[in-house]
Amino acid sequence: MAITLFENFRALFYTPFYASVALDAYGAEGVEVRLELSSNPETTANALLTGEADVSWGGPMRILHTHDEDPDCGLVGFAEVVTRDPFFLIGREPRPDFAMTDLPQCRIATVSEVPTPWLCLQDDLRRAGLDPETVERVPHRSMAENEAALRDGSIDAIQVFQPFAEHLIRDGVGHIWYAAANRGPCSYTTLYTTRATLQTKPDIIDGMTRAIYRTQKWLHANPSDTVAACVADYFPDLDPDVLSACIERYKALGLYGANPILPRDGFERLRDACLSGGLIQRGAGYEDCVDTSAAEKAIAANPPPM
Repeated sequence: MAITLFENFRALFYTPFYASVALDAYGAEGVEVRLELSSNPETTANALLTGEADVSWGGPMRILHTHDEDPDCGLVGFAEVVTRDPFFLIGREPRPDFAMTDLPQCRIATVSEVPTPWLCLQDDLRRAGLDPETVERVPHRSMAENEAALRDGSIDAIQVFQPFAEHLIRDGVGHIWYAAANRGPCSYTTLYTTRATLQTKPDIIDGMTRAIYRTQKWLHANPSDTVAACVADYFPDLDPDVLSACIERYKALGLYGANPILPRDGFERLRDACLSGGLIQRGAGYEDCVDTSAAEKAIAANPPPM
């Protein structure tokens, strides 16, 4: 029986998930996975609850938001892959000594496609003693539109992920002010499902988790150009050298976990950002939203890399 795995949207920072499919890591663990693109990231959690999909990858933000609306929803993350924030603040001028206190003097454009990047950045501002409302922010444009605005000089800095950052840096028109990964652990993407699925399909969940762990080992053991070649079919319009450079920058920032454990500190940093940003009101606990049993078994089994 095939298990349906939902992909939220196509993004380069999801590279380990694409590698796990390209390497047939799931097949190597005896699990048949059918990858499908979710029609809308906001509805993915509901698809798991209704049985339309079995497993998704996505942000623990979605798990927290669903728990806030329904504490008995049973959604849990069980295999973390992206352990840090993949977004950058890219400015028109170099600022090697950038500090959060610089932002109230700047006009910045933030991500509109998904809420987590701004939720995390506004929390960084609060932790620096600043009111996010003091920042002159353009919140409603796409990353592509914001890239164009930085290039034409109508904005001081933009919040983007790869490959937008890499293109701007290579063209000499953008400079990294802040790599959000440097904040430290901040759980960003995990495989997640329902507790019912954990209980009724334990062999499948265990197999998927081992597949992720084997892919993580492979990714960290291979150079970025090898990883880029593996996932190139998912990014047919991207120059191979740029794809490799994007992956290398993410690896150097520690974006990808060494194992599938979703740690408490990363989860709580994300939860605090969702609370301070007003996305959630209650803030479910780690034990409610995370189940590490499959990850712990995978680590104990110590399977070889792909």
